[in-house]
Amino acid sequence: MAESDWDTVTVLRKKGSAAQSKSKQAVIAAQRKGHDVETSKKWAAGQNKQHLVTKNTAKLDRETEELSHQRVSVEVGKVIQQGRQNKGLTQKDLATKINEKPQIIAEYEAGKAIPNNQVMGKIERAIGLKLRGKEIGLPLDAVPVPKKK
Repeated sequence: MAESDWDTVTVLRKKGSAAQSKSKQAVIAAQRKGHDVETSKKWAAGQNKQHLVTKNTAKLDRETEELSHQRVSVEVGKVIQQGRQNKGLTQKDLATKINEKPQIIAEYEAGKAIPNNQVMGKIERAIGLKLRGKEIGLPLDAVPVPKKK
């Protein structure tokens, strides 16, 4: 019990806060005493500069190339619609048959979908018509399969 002295109090304090050490007066006082002082200006610190025009922004504005995803052609959409109707299927029936949402079929038929080879292959097998390549609209069994050498 000799090691624990209840009357001893130890107080640990910092020598000034961060705000005090950054003030102009503290910097000047440190320079007078001959201490090394490093100061740096933060770019746009504390200012709302989110709408500042930079070189990259101007470069992007001058860019004339329009970037967009390739969409399914309207011709492919019409082939899907005709093949589906020939089989007596609704968009919902076809979507259920290929495990996709009816919205996907509607997008493909309207020519608004971004082509996906897996979905296109499923639709081709379901309606029995070729949707990719040069033979669009031909029955799958009429398309010659290239022989392996």
